[in-house]
Amino acid sequence: MVSSSHEALHRIFQKDTALLIRAIQHLLHVPFPEPRDMAVLNADLTEIEPIERRVDTLVRVDTDEGDYLLVIEAQGKKDEDKRGSWAYYLSYLYAKFRCQPVLVVVTQSASTARWAAQPIRLGLPGWPTLTLRPLVLGPDNVPVIAEESEAVRDVPLAVLSALTHGRGPAVTAILESLAAALETIDVESAAVFAQLVESGLVDPQAKEIWRDKMSTINYFFRHEVAQKVREEGREEGREEGRLEARATLAEERATTILRTLKWRGVEVPEAVRQRVVSATDLEQLAVWVDRSYQVADAAELFVEG
Repeated sequence: MVSSSHEALHRIFQKDTALLIRAIQHLLHVPFPEPRDMAVLNADLTEIEPIERRVDTLVRVDTDEGDYLLVIEAQGKKDEDKRGSWAYYLSYLYAKFRCQPVLVVVTQSASTARWAAQPIRLGLPGWPTLTLRPLVLGPDNVPVIAEESEAVRDVPLAVLSALTHGRGPAVTAILESLAAALETIDVESAAVFAQLVESGLVDPQAKEIWRDKMSTINYFFRHEVAQKVREEGREEGREEGRLEARATLAEERATTILRTLKWRGVEVPEAVRQRVVSATDLEQLAVWVDRSYQVADAAELFVEG
């Protein structure tokens, strides 16, 4: 079963994709080119065979020097089976999209980070046919952000610091600085970051510290205090929130469809664009998202059967 801490480690990069590029450039010291455009893609890599293969988070990055697919995998512990899966993921993505895949592993464990960073070599000893070198973000290279001024300067990085150092001795100072920093950004982003931290912390004491700090701040995120606030709210307010959330999700799916078609070089007539952006059925939009990775003609999005 996938844990909430596992989900938080990669969803932080769905919330702030620019953080991923900064981490590669400044924490891992890899000269990744500056992006022109970035988009979170469908992470399902399942083929015709009835075997589900899904990466944690998949981000497309377009740059002046080429296009990349960043595969983000959250890893809680050593798992030799994952090394085979990672090789499959990158080979499949390269064959399907013909652009460069890059594997980024995120972990809260220093020993797991050292294991994940080992090159994966397939082929003859001394003459590998395929070599995979994961980029790894973990306690050894993500900075400890325990000063409020540092956290305010880069809130997403402060969130990543809390997630990767949640078991360490500096966790109290990290959470205190992050709590203060969240009050300096917009409420919606703060709510998402606060929820990611609560989900990602695995140490019970650290999780309790975070809940105590968040209980005094009016963030609308999912822990016991927030649930009580929602239940005490007026029903019409809750319904309005649900409608807004559905509308936002519909807009995000429509954007994903159009960006994917554009990235694949599929021309999108105005009639198709209008039908996509005006759609409100989330299930239908999800179907179109999946088809956008396959169709050769934009009108094929709407072909049933």
